[in-house]
This record gives sequence, structure tokens and C-alpha cells, in this order.
Amino acid sequence: MSLRIYNTITRRKEEFKPLQAGIVKMYVCGVTVYDYCHLGHGRAYVVWDMVRRYLQTKYQVTYVQNITDIDDKILKRSQERGTTMQAIADQYIATYNEDMAKLNIQPADAYPRATESISEIIKLIEQLIKGGYAYAAGGDVYYAVQKFPNYGKLSGRKLEDMQSGASGRVDELEEYKRYPFDFALWKSAKPNEPFWASPWGDGRPGWHIECSAMVRSRLGETIDIHAGGADLQFPHHENEIAQSEAAYAKPLAKYWMHNGFVNIDGEKMSKSLHNFKTIRDLLCHFEPMAIRLFILQAQYRQPIDFTEEAIKAATKGWETIRDAMLFAKDFGAKLGWTDLALPSRETVQAAIVGFEEAMDDDFNTSVALSYVFELAKKLCSERNSLLHSGSTDKDTDVLYQKWQALSYMTNVLGFVADSPTQDPDNDESVINDSEIEVLIQQRREAKQSKNYGESDRLRNLLKAQGITLIDQKDGTTRWIRD
Repeated sequence: MSLRIYNTITRRKEEFKPLQAGIVKMYVCGVTVYDYCHLGHGRAYVVWDMVRRYLQTKYQVTYVQNITDIDDKILKRSQERGTTMQAIADQYIATYNEDMAKLNIQPADAYPRATESISEIIKLIEQLIKGGYAYAAGGDVYYAVQKFPNYGKLSGRKLEDMQSGASGRVDELEEYKRYPFDFALWKSAKPNEPFWASPWGDGRPGWHIECSAMVRSRLGETIDIHAGGADLQFPHHENEIAQSEAAYAKPLAKYWMHNGFVNIDGEKMSKSLHNFKTIRDLLCHFEPMAIRLFILQAQYRQPIDFTEEAIKAATKGWETIRDAMLFAKDFGAKLGWTDLALPSRETVQAAIVGFEEAMDDDFNTSVALSYVFELAKKLCSERNSLLHSGSTDKDTDVLYQKWQALSYMTNVLGFVADSPTQDPDNDESVINDSEIEVLIQQRREAKQSKNYGESDRLRNLLKAQGITLIDQKDGTTRWIRD
């Protein structure tokens, strides 16, 4: 089965055929850096990271994600804090990078900033004016939407039916507009705001023109995939198409992809409803990979509903996957496994057929994860057997193949299983082996004296430090680090 992608612009699934054999150019709309990232951002970038990772198993992928670092919200935040726009942008770029790293999202190949792309933006605006698609007025420049016959083809909206402000980012009706739904390409400078020189006077770019210029400068006039959240479909992506295709007379992207919305307890996430969830706050309460699993449990185009029950279920599910992923680290040596490196696709191809069929069906991670859980539960069952009896009756080669297949699939989905990095014999904050044995001996003596309260206390003390005790039938006690 070949990879099929739902293309927003054609409204159907299509076989994926890159413009150039073996190579994929992918652009994802990035964040406007004036605040901490929220769960909606988290969903988008986990999804596109997953898409990128799967594409990388088949193609050479160039992944570009812009940064909007000039915007009304950034300017407002800088004025509120009495600092510069660049200081605000730099602060939240840093926090964005921290949050994404914890979610194990691969860095983009390039993060072009709007403020670093001014010359490209001005050239594109000049080209649009020359072609009759834009006009200058009062120091501003506007795109004339009526000049582009296919305006609305991505969102399916008709120009006469559109309403200004559909996404909260459409410009207000300025006095120089010739038509109410024309949008700003260049905004004249206002007092106490940063600006750049242009043929139309000092000012700054509009939001939509930034991405058109950055796609062109980093990836070319036509790319394979342009992606972003469903809220960007109109007007942002619609306006990108109008700008780029008017300027270059070529499609901006062959495939348009959009991820679904995030709800909180059945309601749209918003600050006004006081249900706004930042990634930073969620990471204080839940494991990063549990959040990633919660996001990937739904097919990317479908809405997801964040509830306490849903994230607890994802946490429990992640614990199963994590323990299975660590199977080789914990028991590989005992079972005689020597190669614990990430396997190649060729090594596990026969074992991942169902997984790949699901991923080839428009990246259906909901189904793909069923294959991950199937293997994870089998490995966890053997893990329990090895913990309690010290042996397994399963063919170790078969177990090794299952672990390899699981490792390949979880890597494609972007999961990483953390394990302790401290050396127990060299880190005073971690109980060492000899201290464990002393406490086990004290517990044994307490049990012999029928002081079961003390026995339980010592077991709980060890458990609190990540040590699980396993009492054997012969009276001895084995232990493992969790």
C-alpha cells in the first residue's frame, strides 16, 4: 500500500507523490512568540513531527518552520513589560524550544524569522504590485482579493460570503482599503513601534506575506507539503495561496494538511473560559511522553478532548509502552542479546506490516498504536515473568524480534523511554547496592521477629527510592530498580 494523504485543497485522500523523486519539502507554520505555548501548539507540532518522522523512513525530508517575531501581540506584550519586541521574542523562542525538546520533537532544519526576511518580503510585495494584485495607499500596501479569481479555493468559501475576522487575525477595515476583505501586506509605522524602510515608507510586514516569502526563500516556489492547524486554513493559508500563486503563477504546495482542534472537557480551549492549558503547566503534572501519547491516540485530523480521565489513561498506556521499550536494557544481557541499537526498517519489515498500513492511510496513528500496544503488552508479560521467576519459557530470538519491531515503531512515533542516568555507586542521592542489601537484611530480621509493621516500613522505604522487592519461594529476596 502506498502512502495516501488527505489533501485539504482537493478534499480527498490522494496518493503521495513528491515533486522530486525521493525528496520532500515540507513547511509548517510556526508560533507567534509572545507567550508560552499551549496544548493546541503541542498537538500541532507533535503531529507534524510524527508526519516528518514517518516520511523520513521513505524520503529525504527538508522541514522548515517559521517564527513570527513581529506582530501586534508581541508589540503589546513588549509595551506592557517596558522592554523590546526582540527581547519578548527571544524569551518565548527559548521557552518554545524547551517545551518541544521535552516532547521529543525534532528541531526543524530551519527556523526563519519574519524580521530576518524583510528584504524577501519587500521583493514579493513589489512583484504583486507590478502584477496588479496589490496597491499602495497611505503608506500601507494591500492585496486586492478580487484580482485573484481562485480566492477561497482552499477553505471552500465564496468571497461574497466571507466575514472579516474569521480567525481573529484579519485586519480591521482601514480607510485606504478599496474592498473590505483586502488584507495588509505592509503596514505603515506607528509611533514607538519598530519599523523597516520600504519603497512605501517606514513600516512592517503583515502576517500573511511573511510565510509566502519564507517558503519561497527557503524551499522554492512550489513545495510538497504545507501544514498547520485547522484554524490557519482561513484566512492565513488562503492568503498565502493568493499571494504566492499570483506572484509566481505556480501552485504554492501540492498537498495541504491541517490538524484538528483541541477541546478541554468538551469545550473549546480559550483564556476567556479559564480552561487554557499551557504545555509548561501540563509538563509539571504529567510525563511528556504521556502527553505525546494522548495527542497521537487520535487521528490527526480529528478533534481531541483533553479530560482528566483521558490524560490518566494516556499515562497508564505510556507506562506499558515505556516498560516494553526498556525490556532490552533491563533483560537483554540476561537473554544474550548483544545488539540493542535501533533496527533498520529492512530488519523488521515483516513485523511492521500492519503498523505501516495504518500510517500509510493518512497517518492513522489511532490504528498504528494498536500494533504498538499489542507488542508492548506481550513484552511486559515476559518482563513480569523475568522479574518474579528470573526466567522465561519464550524463545529469546522471538522476544528479540518483538522488541526490535516495537523499537522501530515507537521511534517513528517519536517516543523516548527515559532511564536513570546516575551511577548508583557514585551518586550520593541514589541508594547504592550495599545499602539496599543492608535494608533487605533488616527487613528479613523484622519478618523473622514477626514485626510486620517494620517489615512493611522498610519495603515502602525502598519503594520510595525506586527499588522493588520480589520475595522468592525459597525465602530469598530479589530486587530491581524501577
